[in-house]
Amino acid sequence: MELFSATFFVSLINIIFIDLILAGDNAIVIGMAAKRLPLTVQKKAILYGTAGAVILRIVATIIVVWLLGIPWLHAIGGVMLIFIAYKVLADDDSHDNVEAKDSLWPAVRTIIIADAAMGLDNVLAVAGASGQHIVLVIIGLLISVPIVVWGSTLFIKLLNRYPWIAYVGAAVLAYTAAHMITQEPKFSDFFADKPVLQYLLIAVVVVGVLLAGFLKKRNQKNEGDKTKSQPATR
Repeated sequence: MELFSATFFVSLINIIFIDLILAGDNAIVIGMAAKRLPLTVQKKAILYGTAGAVILRIVATIIVVWLLGIPWLHAIGGVMLIFIAYKVLADDDSHDNVEAKDSLWPAVRTIIIADAAMGLDNVLAVAGASGQHIVLVIIGLLISVPIVVWGSTLFIKLLNRYPWIAYVGAAVLAYTAAHMITQEPKFSDFFADKPVLQYLLIAVVVVGVLLAGFLKKRNQKNEGDKTKSQPATR
């Protein structure tokens, strides 16, 4: 991929969008970890914690990009990313177990550890979307992570108001996952002369993820409606 070419910028936009979709939970964790701090210290905790998280995320992503050169890891990473794309639509986790800290450095430590623990999906997705281009990884993360931290409240509101954004994000992730699988060196002979099969696999993965996520969300909604309609027991 040529530096600053049209393909480069399309991949950069993909990385930023993927991070925005996946890092909403991380932003919530950052806010919860720092909520007990005074306002002036709170800003420092978020700034230092985010800086540490960005550095750790860049290092981890570069390691994953390097590891993707090992046979079969493109395929394995693609399969893992399919599951992550599904979780974007179906996951309903809570972050109530995140401990709020009342002093600066413990809060910073909590932010970095929480981001590292929750950031595997981001690292894998960005590594896959980057086409193993290290400069693209660094630029994408430097742009997107601060946007997530300071714009998280707005983006979460947008997701709640426009649920279709989550479906677009899941589709982008599913496309990235399927593309990673088709780029697996062990499959190169199979897909090289069969572009129709490559596009068919990508289409099946994207549609399958969106359909599975939609059905899961519908079931969750139906179960929630049933719970609300049940009379309270005394």
